[in-house]
Amino acid sequence: MKGVVCKVCGFISIDGAAPENCPVCHAPKTAFEEKDDAIKTPADLNNLTDPEKKHVPVITVVKTCGLIPGGCTDVHVKMGEIQHPMETDHYIVHIDFYLDTKFISRVVLTPDSLNPAAALHLKAKSGELTVIEQCNLHGAWINNVNLSAE
Repeated sequence: MKGVVCKVCGFISIDGAAPENCPVCHAPKTAFEEKDDAIKTPADLNNLTDPEKKHVPVITVVKTCGLIPGGCTDVHVKMGEIQHPMETDHYIVHIDFYLDTKFISRVVLTPDSLNPAAALHLKAKSGELTVIEQCNLHGAWINNVNLSAE
């Protein structure tokens, strides 16, 4: 899948254009390059291979939050149906979150210390949430969910 990638931090713009400055590392627009294979997608979402089962983000939307009262949507993300390894030589580097193609957050993961998962507390009740994870060996993988449909 095509994306515009920051050569400094690996942020991927999914709206088709490079931002004036990277929302993660603040690199200028000139630090971005378009790549046809920036994001990997499975050939068949209903019939994933074992490697795909370790990389495609699994997104769970929880409409009621126990931490932030009155209007919080929780989003839980884990890497794959089969848990992705988090070892020094093979791990998830970071997880980026987008709402309606606009970047909203990055969670940086440390191998050996963290599990390949993250959670956010969103103010939004609707829109398309996109998650892109970056594996140090196998690149970026994407999945999305419609918040209002969950």
